[in-house]
Order: sequence, then structure tokens, then C-alpha cells
Amino acid sequence: MLVLIAAAGSGRRIGSDRNKLLLALSGKPILAWTLEAILTCPEVTWIGVAGQIEDQLAIETIIALKAPNKPVAFIEGGKSRQESVSRSLAVLPSEAKDILIHDGARCLIEPALVSNCSKGVHGESAVIAAIPVVDTIKVVSSSGLVLSTPNRSELWSAQTPQGFTIQKLRHAHAHAVSSGWDVTDDASIYDRLGWPVHVIESVPTNIKITTQYDILIAEAILSQRKQ
Repeated sequence: MLVLIAAAGSGRRIGSDRNKLLLALSGKPILAWTLEAILTCPEVTWIGVAGQIEDQLAIETIIALKAPNKPVAFIEGGKSRQESVSRSLAVLPSEAKDILIHDGARCLIEPALVSNCSKGVHGESAVIAAIPVVDTIKVVSSSGLVLSTPNRSELWSAQTPQGFTIQKLRHAHAHAVSSGWDVTDDASIYDRLGWPVHVIESVPTNIKITTQYDILIAEAILSQRKQ
């Protein structure tokens, strides 16, 4: 199984002027934690890290430290997550059939979840890691008016990894580009095309580092794991 780590983001929402994945978390770059977890999965045979060209040296330094003898490659990403994945799909090993896409900012990923998502990829169907929503969700207008309250039992919070057959994902991204779609995850393209996507239940600790508050939560979780 191939894994593509999306690592081309910025640190704007976390209050940094550099890629947040290069920021320290409990003594190591956030990306290093992500890479370490995925490298422990026996199903993973190749890893690509899609990043901005200005971060290439820093990312390759992390790769060299954490995976000196593993097939891990830097891939130049695009201006958006969608463009980064699309570019990466064009340079994958030719023999590959399936792939997991994972947000580099989900650095607390557990190897068991990677394995479960890897095993869940079957032919036409995609899989995504997700957890049931625990809060009551409101649909709100641009003026702040509550429009409706969806049935919470049907709502799940999407995470990564998300797994796909490579050829079908390439077709999906090509269609998204030709249609002018702008999506925040790959499974959303499948939604729009009416293609099946199945959920693999995840865990609440698989958070995405977005704000300084998330850093505090992640440090607490890592501290607990050391005990």
C-alpha cells in the first residue's frame, strides 16, 4: 500500500509564518510524528510527502532522519491540497494499485487505523476514517440565523487516512479539474460523482493540528502515551 502525506500547508491559522508541520511538538517536528507512525505499518511499502518547494530541504531532512533506508519521496505540491494530491498522483510508482491519502497534520495517527483503512480499500469503493459527531450541529445562514438541525445519528466527522484505487482516484481528480470543483478532501469528489465511500471508524485522538489549542491537546496525548 502506498501512502501520500499532504504536507504543503501553511502555519497561518496556528499563528506561524512557516509550514506548521515543521513546528516542534514535544521535541520533534509535527511531520516527524506523522512519518514515524506510518512507517511502523507493515502494509505500507512506499510513502510520498507532498510539500511546497521552499520546504523541500526541511522535509527531506526529516525523511533522512526518520526513514534513511525506506522508500520515502518528496513530491512538489500545489497551491491547494487538491492540487497537491492531483500532482502527486501523476508521479506514483507505476506498479501501484491502491493509495491512502493522509493529512500530515494528523500526527497522532495510530498504526492500527492505517492498517484498517488499507484493508478496507476494495475496487470501486473508497474508504475514509471518521468518527461519529457528538455535538448537536446547526445549519446557519450567512446572517447567523439557524436554518435547521440535522439528525446527529447520521453525521460523522471526516478524517484521514482516506483510501482509494489509484486509477479511479486519477479519474476523479481529472473530472474535478474539468468541472472546476474545489474540495477539501478527496472523498468529496467521490460524493459529487455518486461513487461509494465507506467509513472506517476512527478514534478521537486522531486530531488535525490547526491551532495552538490543538498543540496543547496533542502534547497531552503524547505525554499520556509515554506513561
